[in-house]
Amino acid sequence: MQQLSTTERSLVEGIDAAAMLARVEAWCALNTGTGNLDGLARQWDLLADAFAALPGTIRKVASAPVTAIGTDGRERETANGAHFVLSVRPDAPRRYLLTGHMDTVFGPSHPFQTLRWLDGETLGGPGVADMKGGIAVILAALAAFEKSPVAPSVGYDVMINSDEETGSLSSAALIAELARGKAAALTYEPSALPDGTLAGERPGSGNYSAIVKGRSAHAGRNPQDGRNAILAAADLALRLKALQEPGLSVNPARIDGGSANNVVPDHAILRFNVRPRLPEQAARFDAALRDLILATEAAHEVSIHLHGGVSRPPKPLTAEAGALFGLVRECGEALGQPIRWQASGGVCDGNNIAACGVPVVDTMGVRGGAIHSDQEFLIVPSLAERAALSALVLHRLSGGNR
Repeated sequence: MQQLSTTERSLVEGIDAAAMLARVEAWCALNTGTGNLDGLARQWDLLADAFAALPGTIRKVASAPVTAIGTDGRERETANGAHFVLSVRPDAPRRYLLTGHMDTVFGPSHPFQTLRWLDGETLGGPGVADMKGGIAVILAALAAFEKSPVAPSVGYDVMINSDEETGSLSSAALIAELARGKAAALTYEPSALPDGTLAGERPGSGNYSAIVKGRSAHAGRNPQDGRNAILAAADLALRLKALQEPGLSVNPARIDGGSANNVVPDHAILRFNVRPRLPEQAARFDAALRDLILATEAAHEVSIHLHGGVSRPPKPLTAEAGALFGLVRECGEALGQPIRWQASGGVCDGNNIAACGVPVVDTMGVRGGAIHSDQEFLIVPSLAERAALSALVLHRLSGGNR
């Protein structure tokens, strides 16, 4: 730590790695799959208890209404947990946003529920990396930063939402509200690679459901009178896939619908995902999608209703974001943590924040891997490493001496 000032060294040396690990173990013992409202409510209470150690005001923000299309083609409201917000020094002239999420991908019925040590420094379990380990990093980093002499001159909001794994649809407006006017943002998704590599630019992402309504008929007696919704959905899937180009991926993922084999199906739902690398690609896809729907309707004499859209805008690496990445790398070097970054095909709340014009580094969480699987793991020494990195970034970002 030769490049650290005396003040900086005192900030990072006070980080309690054992306490961080204990929080992760306690939090990950609780299932918080996105749809597990009881588990999310209990997690919210645990977060409120833990973050009460910081100055500021904690509030519970109700989820915004969100709808989804069922297999019958009907639109229904989905239930989401409350979101957690901590506001510290809201009147400070310079403020930051730190974000994480409390939800995980596996619900209480999935067998992946327990923690186990894979070796002396690797812990496996649901949410250890994505991202209850990251939430522990936020708390420890801010506790360390509060000891900085420059901390009283700046403020910050911490937002931990309950629906990130399903696209942050019920928290998107909250993210935009909190991002407004912020000087910079840090999001605590796990590193892009176990070596600590950060995610740089990201594509956008949109999830859609195309509800196709045809006309039923007997498959043997009068099939000519039917209008096959399954066939129309399949045709639309092929037309959509043909729009794919470098920087724009289109994934028709599932077709629901139909009935008995001797009935021409009168309903189907095509579900698909699109990932545009650039904002202009997202706009071109939207225009082309409308044309494809009209063409498919005409070709099959069906009606198609579209639900969904691009909810994660593309996140290019702007000059402002590049400068923030540079500061993170500089702080990493001072701590003996080599930092690099690369483009990622995944998306997260960093996309939403960047779309508000705020520079963001969105993989400030722990080193780990195999997220979204029952092999997820956390490299335990990275808890304190990443907390030290964030504390130093916040210190220097706020004008602290080096």
